[in-house]
Amino acid sequence: MDGDRSEVQRLYDACGAVFSPWTGGGLPTLTQIGWLQDILDGMKAADVGIDAGGGDGERSFSSSSDDERSPRGRRFLSARAFTRITYVHIHECDDFSIGVFCFPAGATMPLHDHPQMAVLSKLLYGSMRVSSYDWVTAPCSGPRKGGLAKVVAVDELREAPCKASVLFPRSGGNIHALTAVTPCALLDVLAPPYAEDLGRPSTYFSDTPIPALPGTHLHAYVSCMPDPFIFMSIIP
Repeated sequence: MDGDRSEVQRLYDACGAVFSPWTGGGLPTLTQIGWLQDILDGMKAADVGIDAGGGDGERSFSSSSDDERSPRGRRFLSARAFTRITYVHIHECDDFSIGVFCFPAGATMPLHDHPQMAVLSKLLYGSMRVSSYDWVTAPCSGPRKGGLAKVVAVDELREAPCKASVLFPRSGGNIHALTAVTPCALLDVLAPPYAEDLGRPSTYFSDTPIPALPGTHLHAYVSCMPDPFIFMSIIP
């Protein structure tokens, strides 16, 4: 997306500094995560080529304030054009990926996890409900991956503009389901990206609530199910 030299380039450069192995490796610090959250908090739908105002189809945009290296006209995807969950690809490398999930109202991304990954998310427009868990113990592996998980959020409403969220491999709601209340878009940074051959597969789950004992957290048994989710992908 060469036309988006400002905020997208700034996010890309920051992700490279934080997540690329030549920066020293290891987990990012909370200060580094906070830096990325601040950048995401400043981003809008227009920065990633989406017209959140909802004009039909695509439209052209030009501004005298655009960087002179950008084209005079920029093509914007309309929020109203997304009739199913659509992924707008921005960048992917071995260390991180950047992309946007665009939801029509009522669409649900089923319960899924982010193995060995940190994920930063910014709701660009609209509202969604989030239900999430963290593993109590490491889940069993194999074709029937599953285990005991504790509840982090139940049908939590998020409305733009809101602060960017972050989840970690063992905390923050690493297993979650997303449901669009209104048309909405979620800008995601995954570090590192999904990679089945490296032990980071994309897995979908079903959950069975387990009544909590007095004084304990709510729990559920979360077990994998066949991939039920199909979405469109756009590579600008």
